[in-house]
Amino acid sequence: MAIDFKTLLTVLPHVTDANHPVLLRGRHGIGKSSVVYQFADSIDLPVVERRASQMTEGDLLGLPKTDGDVTSFCPPDWFDRACNEPVVLFLDEVDRATLEVRQGIFELCDSRKLAGHALHPETLIFAAVNGGTHAGAASYQVGEMDPAELDRYTTFDVEPTVDDWLGWANGRLDALVVDFIRNNVAHLEHNDDPEPNKVYPSRRSWQRFSDTVGAASLLVAGETNPAVYSLASAYVGFEAAVAFNDFVTNYSKVVSVSDVLDSGKVPSDLDLNDHCALIDKIAASGRLDGEITEKVRTNLAAYFLSLASEPAMKLWTAVGQANSDLAIALHSTEVEGQSIGAYLVEILTGEEINKQ
Repeated sequence: MAIDFKTLLTVLPHVTDANHPVLLRGRHGIGKSSVVYQFADSIDLPVVERRASQMTEGDLLGLPKTDGDVTSFCPPDWFDRACNEPVVLFLDEVDRATLEVRQGIFELCDSRKLAGHALHPETLIFAAVNGGTHAGAASYQVGEMDPAELDRYTTFDVEPTVDDWLGWANGRLDALVVDFIRNNVAHLEHNDDPEPNKVYPSRRSWQRFSDTVGAASLLVAGETNPAVYSLASAYVGFEAAVAFNDFVTNYSKVVSVSDVLDSGKVPSDLDLNDHCALIDKIAASGRLDGEITEKVRTNLAAYFLSLASEPAMKLWTAVGQANSDLAIALHSTEVEGQSIGAYLVEILTGEEINKQ
């Protein structure tokens, strides 16, 4: 069962209080490293990070030295620090490491010692891998972790929510990038099996894109900039770049899902394609699932009644596919004396009044 970052941060103290090694498994670019740093900051410990995939056995154990007839190992600087002061020791990409390095990490997690040197009693061990049980795991060229290796860790399969990312990104990334994802959650990342050699968006790639365009001050709402489109294609792939370019160009016309469902905004200056795009956003947002408040249902009804037949039926289909109970309740909902049911009859009989 996957765990989101908010929940993870609430349970980690219980694991680290027992000083058990933690393993985070999940797709690339979802923020596994970031959540380790966030947790370390919350307990006021520095992070000592090493990529196990780039380590040799000597990088892990250090170099041998002799003292008379006795041979021992001089620990590398990062491990010496973890032995002499409390830190969060973060070993990333463990399942891409060589077998020799993984066997050394196995010993470290099992005994908290390596080549005769013991970790500081308050040093915490974190590791991260891309393998696991998530969708697309089989596409990673990583080594499998056997049961004995996994048994040395407390293992969390992490699947952060969109809200996890939005909460982190707000104030850190360009406001247009954050607003785009808020209104186009399907473009945050690619969750299915990837096609070979194709660029897809990820939480990390959106951050890198935002850092690049922000440093050059390239993003201006309502303006088209070929450089922005080219950079977006390079960082997050063609499909996301097209959607982002359209979003920025038409920013003054952007209506969010929250505008419609929470604020009751009924947009009057959108054309057919704009309404269809907005309905797609509403459907993809997940807001139609589960329990719906009376306010949200009334706001949704008001928007439905403002639509011409084609987008109205598109919205009705989206509601029916997402939540049959909502469709039943919506059918009898009235706004200013006009009911959804009556308007559906008008549409189906071809008698609806002219609307945009």
